[in-house]
Amino acid sequence: MAEISFDDFLKVDIRVGTVLRAEPYPEARKPAIKLWIDFGDDIGERKSSAQITAHYQPEMLVGKQVMAVVNFPPRQIGRFMSEVLVLGLPDAAGEIVLIGPDGNVPVGGRMH
Repeated sequence: MAEISFDDFLKVDIRVGTVLRAEPYPEARKPAIKLWIDFGDDIGERKSSAQITAHYQPEMLVGKQVMAVVNFPPRQIGRFMSEVLVLGLPDAAGEIVLIGPDGNVPVGGRMH
């Protein structure tokens, strides 16, 4: 993988948000969950579609803090406009596990 500069890293705006609402997204090509995430006063509420159904049910996501890239352009996912990219890591089977803070932190905090 190519090296990037620190200035390149600073261009990626990764923030913590709290999931306000989550719904199944059966219309997606791959199983997904629609998320509405609160990133605080500066950014507000943003939507995302995430392929995280192997480890999560919508009802268990409400109140969970997640990390997301908030400065990508919106992307149409089927009939749903995804506004942020929620971040995760693959488990041994390649299924996504969300990443977030170890403890509760104020929403909107930027990753350092």
